[in-house]
Amino acid sequence: MSIKKRIAILGSTGSIGKQSLEVVGNNQDKFEVEVLTANNNVDLLIQQAKKFQPNAVVIANTEKYRYVSDALAKYPVKVYAGNDALNQVVQMDTIDLVLTAMVGYSGLIPTYHAVKAGKNIALANKETLVVAGEIITKLAREREVDILPIDSEHSAIFQCLVGEFMNPIEKIILTCSGGPFRGKKENELQNVTVDNALNHPNWDMGEKITIDSATLMNKGLEMIEAHWLFGVHASKIDVVVHPQSIIHSLVQFHDGAIKAQLGLPDMRLPIQYALGFPYRIKNDFKRFSFLDFPNLTFEQPDTKIFRNLALSYEALGRGGNMPCILNAANEIVVKAFLNRKIKFLDIPEIIEQSMQKSVFIENPSLDDLIQTNAETKRITKLLTEKIN
Repeated sequence: MSIKKRIAILGSTGSIGKQSLEVVGNNQDKFEVEVLTANNNVDLLIQQAKKFQPNAVVIANTEKYRYVSDALAKYPVKVYAGNDALNQVVQMDTIDLVLTAMVGYSGLIPTYHAVKAGKNIALANKETLVVAGEIITKLAREREVDILPIDSEHSAIFQCLVGEFMNPIEKIILTCSGGPFRGKKENELQNVTVDNALNHPNWDMGEKITIDSATLMNKGLEMIEAHWLFGVHASKIDVVVHPQSIIHSLVQFHDGAIKAQLGLPDMRLPIQYALGFPYRIKNDFKRFSFLDFPNLTFEQPDTKIFRNLALSYEALGRGGNMPCILNAANEIVVKAFLNRKIKFLDIPEIIEQSMQKSVFIENPSLDDLIQTNAETKRITKLLTEKIN
């Protein structure tokens, strides 16, 4: 890597964004920050901008523009605000790679504009493909854009497929930690708290994805993402609970051989792999030893207790805008749970009702999906209010 790769990080103040900047900071001879964006966390955005001095920063909340602008007035950093600015800045000629680490549906439109502008994508926002997988992947093919996965599971699959692209896949096996409630029965989940759900045994993640992990919705969304990333039918994507989170995912080929990618749970590794691809970059991350993990175990997920995984397979099976409906409903109920307005077991119940009540569109356009997202969120909010 003789020429520095210029990177835009969308969602730089979140968990993935911060770890991405750590990777960049440790490899300043290889990477350069071109753009940083955030939604509300202005103080951290300002701190990051002062350290890395990107070409531009975008604060999505327009009310905080003046605060950011004043704080960076003495630095050679352009400051913009609002979603329109975000959609425009990802198209800058000086950007080589756009790392999308925004949370949830909010990552879709800027990623769409980045792909349309021909920018390669390092994708940490699975919802982009969950909501609009067909549209995004088709556009990426037309623009000859690479989509490099950052989720540990999809990075593992991608790494297993390097050198194997001509060999048919028989099955993809997504591994799942099981979250903090693995093995719990329904009666044990009646009164779990937000703090209980946020206490993930293996990974340090943001609140939304941690709750998704506890409900297994995260694995359902990853299954849908894997379908679009790797062109594999849902019937050929299995989910296996692997509590140790050492095997990040596996690929079985049509001769029966299985390849797996292993390592300690550390998101910096898949981030670094995506940023540096096709090269592997030396680092000082803690190394995995089989002697520290003499027993690697595997279980079937309980889709009767953790129904969100089953609902995800159902949504992908129906196709159209149903995965968008699933995702929109989930974003609302997770927020309601975090705000302590609904119980943990209400989450799949409300999502299923939203899937039944929202209007199904078999071949949605991007505008249809934008409307579906808004309408489903309205419906789901009403359903959460009824619970109260």
